[in-house]
Amino acid sequence: MSTKQADLGSVADDIGKVTEQTKDVLFDQAMWFNVGIIAVKVILITIAAGLIVRLLKMIIRKSFSVRIKGPLKYNERRQQTLSKLLENIVAYVIYFMAIVAVLSAFSINVTGLIAGAGVLGLAVGFGAQNLVRDVITGFFIIFEDQFSVGDFVRIGTAEGTVEEIGLRTTKVKGAAGELFIFPNGNILDVVNFSVHNSIAIVDVNVSYKADINQIESLMGDFLGTMQDKYEQIIKPPEFLGVQSLTPTEMVIRVVAETLPMQHFAVSRGMRRDLKEFLDAHNIEVPLPQMVMMQRPQEAPKK
Repeated sequence: MSTKQADLGSVADDIGKVTEQTKDVLFDQAMWFNVGIIAVKVILITIAAGLIVRLLKMIIRKSFSVRIKGPLKYNERRQQTLSKLLENIVAYVIYFMAIVAVLSAFSINVTGLIAGAGVLGLAVGFGAQNLVRDVITGFFIIFEDQFSVGDFVRIGTAEGTVEEIGLRTTKVKGAAGELFIFPNGNILDVVNFSVHNSIAIVDVNVSYKADINQIESLMGDFLGTMQDKYEQIIKPPEFLGVQSLTPTEMVIRVVAETLPMQHFAVSRGMRRDLKEFLDAHNIEVPLPQMVMMQRPQEAPKK
């Protein structure tokens, strides 16, 4: 019975000690003062990070909206893509700095944490180097405006209209409806047909019997009306003269500067107009002719 009383007394003493220690902790003014300072620091860091992110995002959006509305025309979708990308980068950087500052406020040594994160990031980078290369290349494609959505491009052996530009892949739609998907890191050579004006080249075959001086004289007046007929033509077409001579005909060439990628439609229209022009002025267009020769029948021998 005395042993049980001794055990109960020991437990009571332990509870009393824990209670006293708890009281000391709860009523420790210095501790609560430090906790208050840490809480204030965390709140201020969080508010400051949020305000800085909102301010920088507003500056980025304002800059791109002014650029879009400026006298120089930019692809709106490209500007929005680049704006969103920069906003995300700014947010990630500021929030990472805020997390580091919060950990420092709790007296946590962030040097080792940053070093560990760097080693982990390096390992991930080696494991996903193709992905990193695609993302970096995609960023520079967008940032440098190498090509935009809606441009007609040639990437490798594929030709078509750019459907989508992402940070990892680029999608190009071909003339027959096929969709080419390229990892951005594999895009090495690009031909963009939509940056500068195009040239419509029209070759017409005429007979050797035609008077080339007459054709040149009439062609000047005829080509002067083309710019009014086709709004895609930048300036009046030019008659370059005889392009080549074949055994059966002369080839004359007409060129016209058009808006980007409009030379196909203009070339087709001008060929039709030139055919009507030649027919109206009785200028002969050579046609293939076939000559059949028949050997005379020999008289039967007697």
